[in-house]
Amino acid sequence: MKVLLHPTYFPSIATFAAIVQNEVVWEVHDNFQKQTYRNRCYISTDKGKHMLNIPIKHVGGKEGRQKYVDVSMENGYNWKKEHWRTLETAYRTSPFFEFYEDELRPLYEGSDHNLLDFNLKTMKTIADCMGIQIPTEQTNRYEVAPDSLLDARFLVNAKKEKSWMMNSYPQVFEERHGFITNLSVLDLLFNEGTNAQTYLKSLSLDLKHA
Repeated sequence: MKVLLHPTYFPSIATFAAIVQNEVVWEVHDNFQKQTYRNRCYISTDKGKHMLNIPIKHVGGKEGRQKYVDVSMENGYNWKKEHWRTLETAYRTSPFFEFYEDELRPLYEGSDHNLLDFNLKTMKTIADCMGIQIPTEQTNRYEVAPDSLLDARFLVNAKKEKSWMMNSYPQVFEERHGFITNLSVLDLLFNEGTNAQTYLKSLSLDLKHA
């Protein structure tokens, strides 16, 4: 059975493992919700777990909620420069940052406006770094309880996160903070490089929403 997932900003390791291990369909007809991985990811810095948040343009008044597909990023604030500088500071000493930075830097130099499209681009970039194909199939309507898909859309929730059993791998600031589990797949890529895909395939995932 195919798995239904939300496109997210440099997905968590659990989400990217689900992508690597399954046939995936992207949910693109939902409403945008705050405090989700749609516009945030978590990395490890010298101060511990750190959130990278993409500011979005909010609509108000009679328009009410926005569809995810219609959400624009707030580029009046130069968040791309800040995010890239933070990644450089956090991972410059990791084993594989320099190996992948030329593929990743252009994401922070472009003029993207649509959040969904940008997230799909970040995932494709990571997949290219790993030498795998990113899924392209998308939903054509929103379903609360899809019959023909395994619904793993709960993975987008950053506040009520499921607990995952993950083997540790070396992290840049592990001696200072201990191993931090289920960060953005960027953390895995910069620290494990070509072994990242093997790590993702080896994870045991229960994609039924607890």
